[in-house]
Amino acid sequence: EPLGEGIRKDMARRAPHLASDVADGLSVKCLASILFMTFSCLAPAVAFGSLLAVKTQGTMGAFEMIASTSMCGLVYAVTCGQPLTIIGSTGPVLAFTAILYSMAQTMGVAFLPFYAWTGLWTAGILLVCAFTSASNLVKYLTRFTDEIFSGLISMIFIFEAGKDLLGLCLSPSVAPAKALLSTGLALLTFYLAMSFRALRSTPYFSRRFRDTLADFGPTISIAAAAALGTAAAAHWGVSLDFLQLPATLAPTSPRPWVVDVWAAPLWVRWGAAVPALMVSILMFFDQNITTRLVNSKDNKLVKGEGYHLDMLVLSVLTAAMSMLGLPWLVAATVRSLNHIKSLALTERDEGGQEQLTGHAEQRVTGFGIHLCMGACLILGRDLLTSLPQAVLMGLFLYLGFSAIKGNQFLERIQLLVTERSRVPELPWTTKVPLSTTNKYTLLQIGSLLLLYFMKESPLGVFFPVIIGGLQLILMGSMKLGWFSKEDV
Repeated sequence: EPLGEGIRKDMARRAPHLASDVADGLSVKCLASILFMTFSCLAPAVAFGSLLAVKTQGTMGAFEMIASTSMCGLVYAVTCGQPLTIIGSTGPVLAFTAILYSMAQTMGVAFLPFYAWTGLWTAGILLVCAFTSASNLVKYLTRFTDEIFSGLISMIFIFEAGKDLLGLCLSPSVAPAKALLSTGLALLTFYLAMSFRALRSTPYFSRRFRDTLADFGPTISIAAAAALGTAAAAHWGVSLDFLQLPATLAPTSPRPWVVDVWAAPLWVRWGAAVPALMVSILMFFDQNITTRLVNSKDNKLVKGEGYHLDMLVLSVLTAAMSMLGLPWLVAATVRSLNHIKSLALTERDEGGQEQLTGHAEQRVTGFGIHLCMGACLILGRDLLTSLPQAVLMGLFLYLGFSAIKGNQFLERIQLLVTERSRVPELPWTTKVPLSTTNKYTLLQIGSLLLLYFMKESPLGVFFPVIIGGLQLILMGSMKLGWFSKEDV
């Protein structure tokens, strides 16, 4: 395409819907989505921010993460091409930031100027990708890559929650009563949220009442578990861990708001282009794969996509956050999938089954979610710090398991241990031999494990390359004769 043509087409495609992007967001369903997703975005922001503080020795922390998420989310919701996508910090980007800090320490240079130059180079590369319509390359990706990447992010949410709960139970410094109550609160939050979601398909009450309860279910679950946990802790004298937020509106480490990029030596300014190339690959695939999942034809969206406009907005935000020394954000898979599921519109068919008819496509929820996050940071710290950490762990579990639903790869895993006579009749069991389906699933499992352990290893700097190479793994297996073009 000519330079900038993709962006022009995206803007022309989305412009007619600007008025409806506001009008379609003025509903009870969208209000429920804002409340649920505010907690769903705040919890990972605090968790990833706290982890970032450890990885960078206090250079960045929860304040920077929440501030970045709120500011970028507001701008992205108003200007992007696909407003149902939620941007935020992700495990892979956080891991790469930790690698950059280690590199800065090894080279003996100041981290923030090095980080800023890496981000500016990254923003420039993403800007080139936006104007050259590089996102058109995503049409060559298949469900193989989409499902593995989505599965990885779901795993991170579930494993992190499980690891925290297991750590409480096994730590000798944690009282048994605290470990038991914390685990109970997490599981209660998870159970209530899942139960409210399942209420939609039951015959109880009226349909409108069921739908309303299901929409507000996660918020009700958080409030109920938090109230019960606080009361139980006070009654039995158990000391619970509560959500931690910065006490003041200031950077975690004393520093000016704008990073002095000229403090970096000349060789650092140019050398930062090397890690920036890796960050760009990671953010390019992270952004496009997540947006592809949102734009999936299965979601029956009607207002169109905007891959190149999304990339342009992401480039500008990356440059701004780099100059402010704030975390880089990108399309967050689990939060985006839960956001779009919270906006699902359904109807009951003749057989009594709920059928998806579309989604409430608008910009109000994305704007409202991040406005609430900013308000919480400025005005609502006292209320939020009364939330037990265990309740947020339960929310992490819910987000992870909710994102699994609809991921055919993760649903196909159970076929590996299903008795042949009881295998359900599905396209991948009737149109393709079961042995081929299982082999395909095993290849995806191996690729997923490779991604996960690469992310956690000292070779994590090459993690983006593996994401980009997932499609090559599938193509290689097809050349070896494992699968035919019809199979995949």
